[in-house]
Amino acid sequence: MTDIEQKIYALEMSLLTPEVRSSAAKLDELLSDDFIEFGSSGLVYDKKHILERLPSNTDSVVYKVEDFNVKILSEDCALATFKTEKIVNDVLNSTSLRSSIWKKESENWRMFFHQGTHIK
Repeated sequence: MTDIEQKIYALEMSLLTPEVRSSAAKLDELLSDDFIEFGSSGLVYDKKHILERLPSNTDSVVYKVEDFNVKILSEDCALATFKTEKIVNDVLNSTSLRSSIWKKESENWRMFFHQGTHIK
């Protein structure tokens, strides 16, 4: 993996941890101000909605990640794709394909776009 690929992988994995998902401040650092998500629910979220919604979720959620791949789109833009199994309170809840676009803003990589698509 290149340095950029390793960085994007680390950032994506951090976004799946309870420590980051429960912290509006940490999410604010990782999401671009013009962030948008097409959720697996079919709903569309912006950064404000994510910062309000995610930190209040108290379920015990663990993600198993497979098939992680990064494509460099330009020197300051990258696409991450992967599959997750979402385990909520020790029960498999869903399996999704995910894609994220990351862009470098100043010296920091921030997520600009995310989409999750249920496959099971």
